[in-house]
Amino acid sequence: MKLGVLFSGGKDSTLAMHLAEKHHEISCLLSMKSENDESYMFHTPNIGITELQAEALDIPLLTGFTAGEKELELSDLKDLIENAVELFDIEGIVTGAVGSVYQASRVQKICAELGLWCFNPLWQFDQIELLEKLVREKYEIIISSIAAYPLDQNWLGRKIDSKAISELKVLQDKYKIHPAGEGGEFESLVLNAPMFKRKIKISEYEKEYSNHVGLFIVKEADLK
Repeated sequence: MKLGVLFSGGKDSTLAMHLAEKHHEISCLLSMKSENDESYMFHTPNIGITELQAEALDIPLLTGFTAGEKELELSDLKDLIENAVELFDIEGIVTGAVGSVYQASRVQKICAELGLWCFNPLWQFDQIELLEKLVREKYEIIISSIAAYPLDQNWLGRKIDSKAISELKVLQDKYKIHPAGEGGEFESLVLNAPMFKRKIKISEYEKEYSNHVGLFIVKEADLK
């Protein structure tokens, strides 16, 4: 089946694509650029890096734009998906939804209206198992934003590896955070993955941080 992937450049959408690719054809990536950093639907940190990731994957990328107003942004997403159907004749949409009913239900509704299959290969995946699978599969992932106590600026730009997972387990037990960031605790950026033909190298970045909220902003990056 020919599928399009709702792609943010983070760990969940990338792993979902990887799993879907085992049995289906990935025809295109679909990314939304939102003007609202607090968007209910869309990942915003470093969303421009999806262009490099698409090049690394050698998969066409379609980009949509939205003001990011709650619920109204869904119309913009529907327009983007309709464009993908017209250009690539896709039959379904892959999402990286793990536990967000808000996001999953709205994408499912759009797909139902367009007669498309909505495939959520990570749905209800155990969050620690998800992180461990990423490490086993040799994904290279960094944390691109944080938004929860007790995460601090030391987590910005940090690689998700076995040591980080161990620390996230401790924070999960002590502070009840979602270890894979499902509660909005952090966002991620994939620099390398099994489907990538080239790796992303960051040459310039900056950090913004205040009171357990922060961004790792990629200023310059290329493929190597």
